Amino acid sequence: MGHSPFMENVRQILRTKHYSIQTEKAYLTWIKRFILFHKKRHPGEMGEQEVSAFLTHLAVERQVTASTQNLALCAIVFMYKHVFKKELTLLDNTIRAKAPKRLPTVLSNQEAMLIINQMKEPYHLMFSMLYGCGLRKAELLALRVKDIDFELGSVFVFRGKGSKDRTTMLPVSLVERLRRQVERVEQIHQKDIVEGEGRTSLPPSLIRKYPSAITQIKWQYLFPSRNRCIHPYDGYVCRHHIHWSALAKALRKAVLSSGIKKHVTAHTFRHSFATQLLLSGADIRTVQELLGHSDLRTTQIYTHVIGQHSSGARSPVDQVLGI
Repeated sequence: MGHSPFMENVRQILRTKHYSIQTEKAYLTWIKRFILFHKKRHPGEMGEQEVSAFLTHLAVERQVTASTQNLALCAIVFMYKHVFKKELTLLDNTIRAKAPKRLPTVLSNQEAMLIINQMKEPYHLMFSMLYGCGLRKAELLALRVKDIDFELGSVFVFRGKGSKDRTTMLPVSLVERLRRQVERVEQIHQKDIVEGEGRTSLPPSLIRKYPSAITQIKWQYLFPSRNRCIHPYDGYVCRHHIHWSALAKALRKAVLSSGIKKHVTAHTFRHSFATQLLLSGADIRTVQELLGHSDLRTTQIYTHVIGQHSSGARSPVDQVLGI
């Protein structure tokens, strides 16, 4: 990507606001596409009219999905708000891509375990945590040694989606394996220190706040990558977490060998966690807390997934047949 001073400015603002690297890349790509669509005109000279034209083009000509169009809109809104201090109001004639009313795919407990049991470590433990703690993929990867509280039986999620911290449950059956994983991290970390390294990747604000944290075991990632790398912002050598693509690869292989025909992603395990909790009679508010939803309506989607089973309602035809 050409580093124009304008794009560099947007990048700096994204970093100051602690957006993730993935979001940063996506936002910059969409802002660039918006500028190119309007023949490289400066965004400062453009406004609602041009934004509406671009979004309509995405929906009509490019036929993008609703979530893609929304991402493009979020990127452009971010730019106008933070670079030009200007709030955008979308014109009514903007054609919005239609979001299908899809219910999330969920796995039964047997299906989830069948897939997980096809995996080797560390993926077996990682997917057990996605399913057992209801974590998002990015939250799992970002876990550090200090986030597992064996005493209280809880997992701390630092700045999950929407920058919200939360605590979720630590399944009893995973405690021993997690202890072993922490030991593995300690061994890798000791070796790194002997080799004169041992730094983890931390956001710059934390490095300033806790200068010694960078080499402490508790700040190391729970699932460290095999190799050390150069920190993308600060240029020091550090050990990051396993890359999300490795997770996706392990999952694809496991789903294939399990023979399950559903469309399964890492997020499917979070959906399944929520559904299983509700099926076992957990209170919807509790599930909301564990998932970290700010709006109960998001959690209520899972009651639709369960459908009739959740309320104990039976179809009238079954009642007639005395089933």
